[in-house]
Amino acid sequence: MNQSSALYGKSFYDLAKEEKITKEVLEEMELVKALFQENPDYIRLLLEPSIPKKERLSLLDQAFSEELQPYLLNFLKVLLEKGLLRSYSECYKTYKKRYQEDEGITDALVVSAVALSEEQKENLVSKLEKLCQKKIILSEKIDPEVLGGLKVEVDGKTLDGTVSGRLKEIRKNVNEVVL
Repeated sequence: MNQSSALYGKSFYDLAKEEKITKEVLEEMELVKALFQENPDYIRLLLEPSIPKKERLSLLDQAFSEELQPYLLNFLKVLLEKGLLRSYSECYKTYKKRYQEDEGITDALVVSAVALSEEQKENLVSKLEKLCQKKIILSEKIDPEVLGGLKVEVDGKTLDGTVSGRLKEIRKNVNEVVL
């Protein structure tokens, strides 16, 4: 992440916080991020130097003026004018990180061989929230290579209770003894 993106994302968060619209803006930023990912040609069009900047700004207005908070639309325009629209996803990540810090929220990723039931997810979230003292937003990834058990990544830490993780640990210990 470059410093400009981080600075713009942080500054935009500070503005939204001052206006007490952080959650609404985050939700809209997620929609814009998804739209940009689904339509990379739209980004290329907005960045096309042969199209006058005024017309590119008008394209943003046409697409978003009735859909987005005025602050977010103006933020997109500033990024476009400064040539930083490509860095939107980094700005979004910075904004989201600040929002989650302020709200006591953290993301967690659980990796398992099979999908967890809703009850298992709820139990895991409950335990993680007690452990981290934060609200957990859980993402799930299915990976048959873990064989069984769970691997949880939260707050930069990994808790590996998978069969494959245990086997790796046993292999490592055996190799240390043999050598």
